[in-house]
Amino acid sequence: MPSLPPARPRPAATVNAEIRALMLRSGGRLAAGDRARYVELIAEWAEAVRDAVRPAA
Repeated sequence: MPSLPPARPRPAATVNAEIRALMLRSGGRLAAGDRARYVELIAEWAEAVRDAVRPAA
């Protein structure tokens, strides 16, 4: 079975929009399930930001 290529991370702005929507829906108070999703999104956002930074020449 052929392996799948690694998925490209979503842009930080896209993930940030999802974080904002989650916070708006929850009224700023996250339930346990929402908190788990929030933690996942923050990790994804941090990865996207790191990938966007280019090393200095």
